[in-house]
Amino acid sequence: MTRRQGIGMAAGVCLVAFLLLALLLGRELSAPALPPLAEFPEPADNDTLARGAVLARAGNCMACHTARGGEPYAGGHAIRTPFGTLVAGNLTPDVETGLGGWSPEAFRRALHQGISRDGRLLYPAFPYGHTTRLQDADVDALYAHLRSLPPVSRPSEPHALRFPYNTQMALALWRLLNFEPARLPEDATRSADWNRGAYLVQGVAHCAACHSPRNAWGGSGQAFSGGLMPDGRWYAPSLLDPAEAGVQDWPVGDVLRLLRDGHLDHATTMGPMAEVVFHGTSHLPEADLLAMATYLRELPVPAVRQPAFKAADASALRLGAQVYERHCAECHGPQGQGAPGAYLPLAGNRALLMVSPVNAIQAILSGGFSPATAGNPQPYGMPPYRTQLSDTEVAAVASFIRQSWGNRAGPVSPLDVQRVR
Repeated sequence: MTRRQGIGMAAGVCLVAFLLLALLLGRELSAPALPPLAEFPEPADNDTLARGAVLARAGNCMACHTARGGEPYAGGHAIRTPFGTLVAGNLTPDVETGLGGWSPEAFRRALHQGISRDGRLLYPAFPYGHTTRLQDADVDALYAHLRSLPPVSRPSEPHALRFPYNTQMALALWRLLNFEPARLPEDATRSADWNRGAYLVQGVAHCAACHSPRNAWGGSGQAFSGGLMPDGRWYAPSLLDPAEAGVQDWPVGDVLRLLRDGHLDHATTMGPMAEVVFHGTSHLPEADLLAMATYLRELPVPAVRQPAFKAADASALRLGAQVYERHCAECHGPQGQGAPGAYLPLAGNRALLMVSPVNAIQAILSGGFSPATAGNPQPYGMPPYRTQLSDTEVAAVASFIRQSWGNRAGPVSPLDVQRVR
């Protein structure tokens, strides 16, 4: 083969690849608009409405679709991502600004295929990569529940994404690489509780949306292996690794109670997970919580290599000990032993021992508050020290508690604190 023939063949292959990509992108962008709802549907029966309400709680839909101080489900909540800011839409049945003009078919298409009623592709902050697994009957129950809400007139606010992430073409390309509509089949070799738990955890609860790493383009890595939240302010720990948030060696009752109450003597939920418990899992039927706990306990444990231990600078540890004595020891104890029923022990606390120090830093800066639930009606809280401690002091005390009382986690630098702050 001559050089000219080789160049021609390579050009031909590139042309075919380009045409194929254009064809696939065109298919992604070709969804038709669906007609608006012709008439208001008949109210659903009580069982359907109740099931829809439970599914909405499991998905924590209200938290994302409610602006601070706004009407529930009326939208306006800003979601900050590395690509810009997304603003959640209005899910109330208002005809002009909400879902009032959406038919059941349009709602199903949104949850199963990630396509809006007008044919636009939806951004994956709306977790259609997970709701695609839902059965039609459950999608219809969610639809019925949302239509039973009081209508609120609140126009959608525009997203503020950087170019090219604000284009439908870029979104179509992302979908080609990261999204495949699919239902979740049952595993005949597993128990009914495991299958129900898998359906909830992988589907409407979309736990992997937070507890998975993301690449530079927003694609998801290994499910449940842990990752930073979109704004980088909290780390959603691995649900696979027992050294982070894996519960494979916990009694199933403890897992259930943590999902229901948000607090145990040896573990608590804070930050975004406390919100999930408060708005979501604390309201689920015990049978669903048992199913979720069963599934989470049987997630596979990966082989994890811990990084070599690196001791903090001695001067940083001395400063950290002083800060701890002044601000922390009264509640958490001079030996990090905590106080049963009130303050968690810091010695051996796996939330402090994770490779990522983000959550430890965030707890010091913003405080630690578990949710108020029926099983934890008067939670103890930790005040924020954002305005009282410098980056150097926060780094020092974080390093001290990560390397005292037998704890062996890496040191924290002032730059680490600055990134979280």
